[in-house]
Amino acid sequence: MQFDMFQTLADPTRRRVLDALSHGERQVNDLVDDVGIHQSGVSRHLRILHEAGFVVVRPDGQRRLYSLKPDPFRELDDWLAKYRGLWEARLDRFGAALATRQAQNETDEEPAV
Repeated sequence: MQFDMFQTLADPTRRRVLDALSHGERQVNDLVDDVGIHQSGVSRHLRILHEAGFVVVRPDGQRRLYSLKPDPFRELDDWLAKYRGLWEARLDRFGAALATRQAQNETDEEPAV
């Protein structure tokens, strides 16, 4: 995985473009309203996303349609999977500690007979 992928995704506008494209193939003008910047800005961010491999362009007559390319997202997910295990283990320990504390509180709250 390239560090450039993270640099590409670090920009919040590019993440908004990706979010808009997650609903399907779109042309630049369709993305302008969703992203909230001018057409030239959307085009610039699409170019960066295309160069980084996140977006594919399909010519359709006069139009250029953009869509997400799944490969880099799979690569990111594979990379994150290594760290997901760390968090899951911590969350499991946290959940067990909460359950223990809750059980102790319930025992402490029971009236003496």
